[in-house]
Amino acid sequence: MSIYFSGLMAPLDKNNVDTDQIIPKQFLTSTSRDGFDAALFYDWRYLDNGEANPEFILNRPCYQGAQILLTRDNFGCGSSREHAPWALKQYGFEVILAESFADIFFNNCGNNQMLAIALPAQILEDLFVLSEQHDDIHIDVDLENQQLRSNKFAPISFDIRKDVKERLLSGLDFIGVTETLNPQIDAFEAKLAAERPWQ
Repeated sequence: MSIYFSGLMAPLDKNNVDTDQIIPKQFLTSTSRDGFDAALFYDWRYLDNGEANPEFILNRPCYQGAQILLTRDNFGCGSSREHAPWALKQYGFEVILAESFADIFFNNCGNNQMLAIALPAQILEDLFVLSEQHDDIHIDVDLENQQLRSNKFAPISFDIRKDVKERLLSGLDFIGVTETLNPQIDAFEAKLAAERPWQ
C-alpha cells in the first residue's frame, strides 16, 4: 500500500467557506509567503478580546495537530487570493475533504502541494457523523491508488485530475513541471531557428 499522507482529521461543518473567512483581508499586507498560519480562520478562532474561542473546532485540544480538514460544499469561494492555501498549509493542513472547491482555490492548492479531494455529499455526511462519535479519526491517503483508509470506515475512493496527481506525487509546482520540459523546449526553439532564421 502506497501511503501519500497520514494524519488526524478535524471537522469544519460549514458550507461556502470563502477566502476572506479562511484568511481575513487585513492580514494580506505582507509581501512574504510566511506567517499566515496565525491568521487562519481568525474571526472564528478568536474572540473580540483576542483570546482563543473555546467553541471553535480547531481550538479544541483533541484536534491540535490536525492535518486533514473535513468541510462541506464550495470551499475556498470568493476572491482568488493565494494566501488562503498558504495559511492552511502553514497551519499544518495537507489534505482538504469537501463536496466541491472554487476552481482557482483548487488549482492554488495543488500548486502549493496541498491535496484537495472532492467527495459526494453523502460520504461527507457519513464522515461528519463519525466525527461526532470519534474525535481521533486518522486517515491514510493513498494518492497512487486514490483511496482514503481508516480503521473507522471502509475504504473511500476518490477522483483527481491526472496533472494534479502527478504534481503532488512528484512534489513539483507549475514552474517545476515546466522545467522538466526544458530539453523539449530547447529542441523546439533550435528547430524553429533553423527553419525560420529570419524570425
